[in-house]
Amino acid sequence: MEEPAADFYMYFYSGHKGKFGHEFFRFEIDRRGRLKYSNNSNYRRDSLIRKELRMSPTLLEEIKRIIEDSEIMKESDERWPSRDENGRLQLEIRIGEKSINFETARITSLADIQNTKDPEGLRVLYYLIQDFKCLILSLVSLHYKIKPLG
Repeated sequence: MEEPAADFYMYFYSGHKGKFGHEFFRFEIDRRGRLKYSNNSNYRRDSLIRKELRMSPTLLEEIKRIIEDSEIMKESDERWPSRDENGRLQLEIRIGEKSINFETARITSLADIQNTKDPEGLRVLYYLIQDFKCLILSLVSLHYKIKPLG
C-alpha cells in the first residue's frame, strides 16, 4: 500500500434551502485520495446522490498543484459577504502546515461578486471552485459509467 500524501484535506459545500428543500453540492477529499461526493436537488423530484471513489496519488498531487497555482491560500474571507437567505459557500483546505476555512454567501455567477468589498479575492475563489466542480463531476461520471467506452 502506498504511503498517504503529506497532510491534505479539502472540503467544499455550496447550498441553500428554498422551495425545493435543502439543495446542495458537496465534496470532500482526504489525504489518501478518497473522494466523497454528494449532490442533493429536489427539483423535478430528484433525490440525493452520494458517490465515493479513490484517486491516484498522481491525481492528488495535481489537485494540490491546482490549489497552489490558484493562490487561494493567500486570500482572506474577512471582506467577503456573509452567508444569507440565498445560501452559503464553504471551502476548507489543508496542505501541510497551511490551512484556510472560508465561508461566504453562495456565488452563482461572476455578477454576484462584482459589487463586493473584495471582488478579486472572490474571483479567485469562483474560478477555483468552477475548476473543481468540473473535475469532480468528470471523475464521478467516468468512475460510475454504466456502459464501457468503445
